[in-house]
Amino acid sequence: MYKRLTSRNTKRRPGQVRDAILSVLSARPDGAPIRAIEQRVADLIGGAAPSSVRSYLRLNTPSTFVRTARGHYGLKVSSNLRRTKVAEASSEYPRSFSYGRAVVLKADCLDWLRKQAHNSIHAVVTDPPYGLFEYTPEQQEKLRSGKGGVWRIPPSFDGAQRSPLPRFTVLSTQDIRALESFFFEWARVLIPVLVPGANVVVATNPLLSYVVSGSLARAGLERRGELVRLVMTMRGGDRPKAAHEEFPEISVMPRSMWEPWLVFRKPLEGRVQDNLRKWGTGGFRRPSLEKPFGDVIASAPTHKSERELAPHPSLKPQQFLRILVRGVLPLGEGVVLDPFCGAGSTLAAAEAVGYQSIGIEKDPRYFEIAGKALPKLSLFKNGTSHVLSM
Repeated sequence: MYKRLTSRNTKRRPGQVRDAILSVLSARPDGAPIRAIEQRVADLIGGAAPSSVRSYLRLNTPSTFVRTARGHYGLKVSSNLRRTKVAEASSEYPRSFSYGRAVVLKADCLDWLRKQAHNSIHAVVTDPPYGLFEYTPEQQEKLRSGKGGVWRIPPSFDGAQRSPLPRFTVLSTQDIRALESFFFEWARVLIPVLVPGANVVVATNPLLSYVVSGSLARAGLERRGELVRLVMTMRGGDRPKAAHEEFPEISVMPRSMWEPWLVFRKPLEGRVQDNLRKWGTGGFRRPSLEKPFGDVIASAPTHKSERELAPHPSLKPQQFLRILVRGVLPLGEGVVLDPFCGAGSTLAAAEAVGYQSIGIEKDPRYFEIAGKALPKLSLFKNGTSHVLSM
């Protein structure tokens, strides 16, 4: 009786069963038995009638799904998919450039990912527009004209002008829902492109990390913890606005002294050792035989000299990125993808440590900046000391 009432009174949003099925099969390029699909869908959305799952699969085969055997379904793969090769990536798009082992494409990352072959990317390191709203054309124009908009322009400090910071506290409920939907869809199209065991490391912030993390997990990636970039920022710590003298002992929010980077992984094939032998992925590269890869990385704010090479509001320092990027390929082989590459700093770090990389950037201004900044950042000397000492 309780189960019947619960099922009757639970309202599902339109398409929830569909999204769950797509999420399950996106994480399984070889497909899955229908009972396994039913169970995983139930786990994702808190119970679902097996008949609903079976009906959706039957009605959308062969348009979306393929029946590979009796009671076994997989996602339909477009015939024009082909394996990604860094050397060939630039020929796919009219706006692209390469430097060393890196290729940068001007494209929408969702569109690009949908066209890539399965099991072709070995790791992802990215600092996405996790507020989304602040990267709309209108807000970017305000930022570039110095009017701010959603961007907070901090006052100068010790004679240095601080970089703009997005005001994440102004995001509405609708903005947050859009953020959830975006990262769910992003992870769903990313998963098939990743090899099993591929690390996915995503920068976020303490106010929104739970939103991004939940979406990636719902899409089918395995959460593997967080990395802490230990850095003092200008966010938080302020007294109440227009009442700082009345409440001099109050901080409205804690001053941020760290930055969370979410760590996820595409499910393994078998044991870690099996996955390492077949795909070269499934763990992190140790800094040395004696020292494990740690989840806290000390980092100073990005230096002015580095920002002059790559004027991007969210630029991370090479010192930090090279440690992180080096670690995501456990055997030091494979392709690192940054689907929101901005000024190309992640690719520059990959180039500095000897990895192949692909970057996708939608904004034409940042794409142009990356073309000039990537070679310079990859040779930036202040970013090498920590890497070489590991």
